[in-house]
Amino acid sequence: MRRRAIAIAALLALAALAIVAAASATTNRAAAPSAQAATAASLVKCGKTRSIGLMAPFTGPAASIGINQVHWAQYFQRTYNATHKTKIKFVNEDTMLGSANGTAEAVKGAQALGSNPSVLGVVGPAGSNEVKATTGALKGAGLGFVSGSATNTQITTDGTRTGYFFRTVPPDSSQSKSVSGYITGKLKVTKVYIVDDQEAYSIGLADEVEAQLKAKGVTVGRDGVSQQQSDFSAIINKIPRDTELVYLPWQLPPKGQAFGQQMKSLGRGSVKLMGSDGLFDPLFSGLGSNVYDSFFPLNPSDKRVKAFKKLHGGASELFGAPSYVATQVVSGAVDRACANGTASRAEVRAQLKKTKISKKASLLGLPVSFDKNGDMVKKPFGVYHSVNGVFVRVG
Repeated sequence: MRRRAIAIAALLALAALAIVAAASATTNRAAAPSAQAATAASLVKCGKTRSIGLMAPFTGPAASIGINQVHWAQYFQRTYNATHKTKIKFVNEDTMLGSANGTAEAVKGAQALGSNPSVLGVVGPAGSNEVKATTGALKGAGLGFVSGSATNTQITTDGTRTGYFFRTVPPDSSQSKSVSGYITGKLKVTKVYIVDDQEAYSIGLADEVEAQLKAKGVTVGRDGVSQQQSDFSAIINKIPRDTELVYLPWQLPPKGQAFGQQMKSLGRGSVKLMGSDGLFDPLFSGLGSNVYDSFFPLNPSDKRVKAFKKLHGGASELFGAPSYVATQVVSGAVDRACANGTASRAEVRAQLKKTKISKKASLLGLPVSFDKNGDMVKKPFGVYHSVNGVFVRVG
């Protein structure tokens, strides 16, 4: 009997502890949103140096284009700091886009920026899948973030990050129309094979292009590969022999280059290849004259492009140009929020919505302002053809 009483007492004690733990956990979970709201609304002294988060693939499979973004953001920082009494300081976070643990690294970076009270806004991240993954951390911390490359249509239209997320590139709803229009109208292609890379950006764009091509009577095949995959021979051997063009809406230039090289080694070198904005890189354009690509709007004759090339050994690294504009947008919002000497993340977000950059001041060759979803009001996309290893605009 005594043993039974002891057992019952122990069980009651454990139950009590469980109730306390549950109550504690509930309290902690309930407190989190309040703490986040407080962080978003809290005022910080702006001072002479303002901190901006910079999220980009500094390393990893996408580093060849990620470093373009970093260089252009740093170029804006350099010119801004040289001409203003106030200064910009970047808090860098490497997202390692395309690596096996890239999403986890992006989330860790977003959490680090969110917990740093001096960070008032964020440039990046680069990929649409990264934008989706980091939304909870960035939005939860009250941070506005502006990407210079994330193009998935739904990330601005699904309402998840409205008022927090903006981008200085057009959505894939624009890119897909440019791609399908050029394939059918200029190249007169009737048999296409699409290979996505199983990420949010790639799948979304592939879906849109596929639907538009089919609506125009084009025969379309479809497959997918992992971003970690390096041997594409099985996929290539599945492509029907009468295919005229293979469309690769990919983010990683080394993978695009490898796919093209393997196409040639397997006797498929005469098939046209078309990439999307993520493959706007010498690694892909260097595959030959049967290569095409869609890319962001920009003004290559802008004097800042010439100045950038001079600083970087003649390389224009144009994939990163919209990240210059993203940095311009964030720094402008921070400056306006800081006009009275203090600013909150909420005030910076409000100023992001009010962005107005004239066509003359914009590297994109068009004015920059945002609609209610965070998309640019004007959003054309161009098509490029590889000529002597360099992409030249043709559509």
